[in-house]
Amino acid sequence: MRLLGGRWRLLIVSYLIDGPKRFSELRRCIPAISQRMLTLDLRALEKAGFVERTVFPTVPVTVQYALTDEGALLEPVVEVMRTFELWLKARGNRHEAAPTAE
Repeated sequence: MRLLGGRWRLLIVSYLIDGPKRFSELRRCIPAISQRMLTLDLRALEKAGFVERTVFPTVPVTVQYALTDEGALLEPVVEVMRTFELWLKARGNRHEAAPTAE
């Protein structure tokens, strides 16, 4: 869980399952993430061996991120989390704590 912990890492992996993405594409997919946080999480995922970074010698430099073979093994985890999210949304607010009386 340390490797996938945090707010954004599993979400980043979920977007990379569809195929390689450039940094700017990931930023558009996840508008709430800061540039710094995306960079840090991509580096952590790369260090863990789940993501590979490819630099193309263009002007300006193009950087593309893709899942490694090990990273592709995370697809079932992403699917379980998507299913769980849909279940939570369908469940609605039925089980929220009742407001306290003042």
